[in-house]
Amino acid sequence: MGLIVQKYGGTSVGDVGRIQSVAQRIQATVKAGNSVIVVVSAMGKSTDGLVQLAGEISSNPSRREMDMLLSTGEQVTIALLSMALHEQGQAAISLTGPQVGIVTEAEHTRARILDIKTKRLKRHLAEGKVIVVAGFQGTSGSLEDGDANLLSGEITTLGRGGSDTSAVALAAAMQADRCEIYTDVPGILTSDPRVIPEAQLMEEITCDEMLELASLGASVLHPRAVEIARNYGIMLVVRSSWTDEPGTRVTSPTPQPRALKGLEIAHPVDAVEFDPDQAKVALLRVPDRPGVAAQLFGELANQSLNVDLVIQSIHEGNSNDIAFTVRSRHLTQAESVVEHIAPALRTQATAMDEAEVQTARSIAKISIAGAGMIGRPGVAAGMFSALADAGVNIQMISTSEVKVSCTVDEADGDKAIATLCKHFDVKSSPARLDQASAGVDLPSVRGAALDLKQAQLAIRYVPDEPGLAARIFQILADRGISVDMIIQSQRSRPYEGKMTRDIACTVAQADATLARDVLQAAAKDLGCGEVLVNSAIAKVSVVGMGMIHRSGIAAMMFEALSAADINIQMIATSEIKISCVVAEDEGVEALSVVHAAFGLAGNKVVEVPA
Repeated sequence: MGLIVQKYGGTSVGDVGRIQSVAQRIQATVKAGNSVIVVVSAMGKSTDGLVQLAGEISSNPSRREMDMLLSTGEQVTIALLSMALHEQGQAAISLTGPQVGIVTEAEHTRARILDIKTKRLKRHLAEGKVIVVAGFQGTSGSLEDGDANLLSGEITTLGRGGSDTSAVALAAAMQADRCEIYTDVPGILTSDPRVIPEAQLMEEITCDEMLELASLGASVLHPRAVEIARNYGIMLVVRSSWTDEPGTRVTSPTPQPRALKGLEIAHPVDAVEFDPDQAKVALLRVPDRPGVAAQLFGELANQSLNVDLVIQSIHEGNSNDIAFTVRSRHLTQAESVVEHIAPALRTQATAMDEAEVQTARSIAKISIAGAGMIGRPGVAAGMFSALADAGVNIQMISTSEVKVSCTVDEADGDKAIATLCKHFDVKSSPARLDQASAGVDLPSVRGAALDLKQAQLAIRYVPDEPGLAARIFQILADRGISVDMIIQSQRSRPYEGKMTRDIACTVAQADATLARDVLQAAAKDLGCGEVLVNSAIAKVSVVGMGMIHRSGIAAMMFEALSAADINIQMIATSEIKISCVVAEDEGVEALSVVHAAFGLAGNKVVEVPA
């Protein structure tokens, strides 16, 4: 009937009994008339055991030797699973990543796939064999390497979630009909069932929504795997290893034609989008306490005003700034709402320096759209650098896994479009019409996620001039540090004779110290002040394609957090995501109340096997 790629995670092949059950499922798929390629992870927690052994030998083991060590875990699994298939009378052959012909960068422990040589795979499938592939691994080489040269390559591994990436990449290379990801949950749920027991199964989710959720901490699929599926139009199905339930479909838009060579290093940007119909409202120096955002956006929602970008910068003293964009025609109405609320946020009626309202009409939003924005250090920096070189000043910044957006002066629009199209070698597109129209009938919020592994990085007193944001994020990109939320404060203040703003972002906790150190070392050259790190944060987010067309979604989230007396430290939004930074010890509660607020909870409790 077709070619199916199946991937089984560590819990699915955790012991001999489970391996035999997997073999039976594979054989049933073959008997239904399908050719099958199987990708497996190491058994259970065996990788953790190998890491522990390495730690007992060395506190800083060689990354090459770690690849040699960790790649052995999958080799055990593929041999045992092949044996189990043979015992059932099913022809099968086990292959390592290098034997398959998965060619990667020469980057140990976190290599990206360059190409997949398919000759051997096609030969074994033609022989009627099930091919059992070791996930997570490949061999270093170049795009020009022939099959003979692969034997001299180094064993490489793909990093966390690498087996997912292997499976989807093989599905793309072999033009498989679908890729099935088998895991310990029945599919993709509205949140992590380990944290939210009442999380419910989704029947379907778009690749863009899944990319956002995966990058926000949803561990059921790795972002790199979803990125490949989106880029090559692969149908993904996430299912339980323990039942025959249909699971969750991850749907992809019709992809642009792209070559397989350079599979994971191909252009991350598909389009440059431009929206001149934007206006900004900023509320400066508002009290840093629970309920302020809820009050503001609740009233905007009451007036049926749909906001686009929303940012709340890091606090300064006991206050912070909130800014948002609306359609130009709604600026007067939005300004009236904010002016009405502002007096209640002041300590005294005459304290006009508090809750100051600022507006800007002649602005435009320019965006780069694609997949894997956050996971590729340098994409956002490249955008900022290109705009700076063109003399275009950035006013607001919003980032997501599928889009990086900036607001600029409307008069700079044409120049900004031409600059970014040239820099990223793409054609501009005014809108992603496939998503825009599809979102009308989709849920406002598809799922909620919690990320407890982020740290807040604040760069104080950054000179307010073109190019500084670009230089900051290029420094981080050069050290391989990916940034997530990026927020530029709306208020400016003097510092050493220059007007300055603060820039804040979130990075992985593991990168926080390095990020602080490299930026602090460059602070004098950049002309900025101190660099601060706060690791005691949690990021709670909601994702949904349907929120594009509906007002009040941000208000619902902020009101839920306010009702729980949870203070919001930072806010950043995209068209399909709203993220809030809260205190780390309030993260789980924040996720719970937000999940409930959008009606995502149900009565069925999903049990996750140990």
